[in-house]
Amino acid sequence: MDLAQIGVYGLGTMGSALALNMADHGFKVAVTNREIDWIKPFIDEAGNLAKNLTSFDDLESFVLGLAKPRVILFMIPSTKPMDMMIKAVSPLLDEGDTIIDGGNANFHDTRRRSALMAEQNLHFVGMGVSGGENGARNGPSMMVGGSDHSWTQLKPILQAISAKHQNDPCADHLGPDGAGHFVKTVHNGIEYADMQGIAEIYMLLRDAANWSPEKIGKLFEGWNDGPLASYLVEISAAVLQAKDSITGNPITEIIVDQAGQKGTGRWTAIEALKLGQSGSAIEAAVGARAWSSEKQTREVAQSMLKAQTSAANIPTNDDLAAAFMVTRILGHAQGFRVLKAASDEYDWSLDMARIAEIWRAGCIIRSALLDDISEAFQGSLPQGELILAPVIREILNTGIGSLRRVVSAAISAGIPVPVMSGALAWYDSIRTARGAANMIQAQRDFFGAHGFKRVDQDGNFHGPWWG
Repeated sequence: MDLAQIGVYGLGTMGSALALNMADHGFKVAVTNREIDWIKPFIDEAGNLAKNLTSFDDLESFVLGLAKPRVILFMIPSTKPMDMMIKAVSPLLDEGDTIIDGGNANFHDTRRRSALMAEQNLHFVGMGVSGGENGARNGPSMMVGGSDHSWTQLKPILQAISAKHQNDPCADHLGPDGAGHFVKTVHNGIEYADMQGIAEIYMLLRDAANWSPEKIGKLFEGWNDGPLASYLVEISAAVLQAKDSITGNPITEIIVDQAGQKGTGRWTAIEALKLGQSGSAIEAAVGARAWSSEKQTREVAQSMLKAQTSAANIPTNDDLAAAFMVTRILGHAQGFRVLKAASDEYDWSLDMARIAEIWRAGCIIRSALLDDISEAFQGSLPQGELILAPVIREILNTGIGSLRRVVSAAISAGIPVPVMSGALAWYDSIRTARGAANMIQAQRDFFGAHGFKRVDQDGNFHGPWWG
């Protein structure tokens, strides 16, 4: 029996798709699963690809079926099951072997597991995979964190099976230990903001302009042919024009307005705050999902809390497009600021331009905008800020008035736009040379004697209230 080049443990949706993708590219893949009755149906459904797949019914024989140094991809929950698997598989491995967590793990767990494995001269990789089932099968975007040794083994496989943007693989080694999983976490945070921004425009047009879902979908369809081209705009256009097979009504009209979440967006907001960063657009998107779950409260409150709205001037299509572009840029910029802060904190040396490049295909937030962002990071960045790069600054300066008009229209109509308004508030804060923090410092000194800096002298001072 030929030994496999890589093993895949976990034949759920993503694990099965990745194993088939590897086999489709000619790699010899060993596969197994905790529920062994899943294995035979998977092999049977693989068809001609089965020649590149070898299945095993137990963990020990699975490990023995791998060429050394071994590489094993685990597609299992990245919580307690991953810790249990590390404990079970480690005694079966040899020095230099690598195991990969391909799930959505908290990067703190990845850092802990990486250190634990290193004590045994084993390698642990945290790999973010984006693109869903279709991406996993046909070309995902993959964000790898781990040792150089592991990347040497993984690179030929991952870059072969990844999505390509103009022949450039959308998979790369981004740094050690938790770097890959952290980048995937922030990717998902940006994804939350993008999705909520689209939902806010949909709601404004639905409730203030009385547009039908189909009409809104046509608008988004047009956007996808221009600078706003992206996977999320594309699927939003398709969703809004789809009909329910039972009622014949637009599918969006029969879906309960309660959004789920699995935690990665929340992790982005938490880590942003820990790192002293503002991710206001991402935080707003996380909050909006949380508020959406309170359906009963919202239904009661609608009749009890008055909006006191005024007639809204419905924004033009051009204003809506420009407002969304500005919102999208600001959400991405906040995400990259969080990445930079984490890179400095954990000594990861993240390459922001490369991250933007591997997000250009395969992943959920893939968009034409990422070309501009990658270009910006490779050029001159005043103060190191993406929003001050010439190509980005020009788009913001042109479109910010549109965002103001759209947010104003929504406020007048009593329609919540937390992501757009949060992005606008951050933009106005970052462009204001003299803000209001002097007032906060005075208050802090008054009640806590914290002191403050003066504009005309060096040192730490107290106010006259301290005598």
